[in-house]
Amino acid sequence: MARDSLIGGALWEEYSTEVQRRMNTPVHMGEITQEEADATGDKLIIADFGAESCGDAVRLYWLIDPKNDTIQKSKFKSFGCGTAIASSDMMAELCMGKSVDEALKITNIDVEKALRDTPDVPAVPGQKMHCSVMAYDVIKKAASMYKGVDMSEFETEFIICECARVSQDTLREVIKLNGLTTVEEVTDYTKAGGFCKSCIKPGGHEVRDVFIVDILADVMREVEAEKASKKIIEARGNGDFKSMGLVQKIKSVESILEEYIRPTLKADNGDVELMDIVEEGEVFNVLVKYKGECISCSMNTTTTLAGIEDMLKFKLKAPIKVIVT
Repeated sequence: MARDSLIGGALWEEYSTEVQRRMNTPVHMGEITQEEADATGDKLIIADFGAESCGDAVRLYWLIDPKNDTIQKSKFKSFGCGTAIASSDMMAELCMGKSVDEALKITNIDVEKALRDTPDVPAVPGQKMHCSVMAYDVIKKAASMYKGVDMSEFETEFIICECARVSQDTLREVIKLNGLTTVEEVTDYTKAGGFCKSCIKPGGHEVRDVFIVDILADVMREVEAEKASKKIIEARGNGDFKSMGLVQKIKSVESILEEYIRPTLKADNGDVELMDIVEEGEVFNVLVKYKGECISCSMNTTTTLAGIEDMLKFKLKAPIKVIVT
């Protein structure tokens, strides 16, 4: 296979010598027939898997000794690019001599690493890493056929980045524990999104329901909500609103205004400022001052005022009256 007919000359150097060798002269490409299986007394499995992302497909042949579930022989046919051929060839090789359960532990990362010339240099450019994922998936298909179960039974986690085998749970945990705020940071910490990049955001070559940007935004919202709730708890101290000192009362009201009231007012170019808290008998008068568009709003003494008062009463469980100064 001529270099220029496969990829651009500059990109060629990003492929390991082993990948290039297996692209041109795959070792395990071919078929295994039922006659061959009958002759050896082994069970023949033929599994097909196609990648919707690029239109590639692979057919995997296994000869399995039913006495010990060992894969005696493995071959493949690939309908795809050179990287898919090289990955499938290595995948077939890694399966041989293993039990079906052992083969199920082979991932696309194992395939890619086995294709490297040196341990620390990737065998293929990042945008082609998804080709090795198909090799991983066809193993699951073959194993499911042999065991008589559905492929989904082999997936114990919801994988977001197929290339790096990073699950949604792992991403959420790493983002939260390390306070990550950008996709670049997520990739640095987990390798997710560092290869074909289709898992980062919509618009890539794969159609999916959840992307890294979605998980990042969701976790960041959760973290901010937890911080706001923590501020409220800290402001309240160990007692109820009535037993708090003035400083604690002010902090409690401020934290609620900040989390529940100001975002809505600011969306309409308004705001509210806490001026004072005055105890009058059993009632706590919360004195506030409107700012921005709230000053001239026709609802600042009716609907808006009632909304602020109701929220403070509900959150602080205290008799509160809001007064506009």
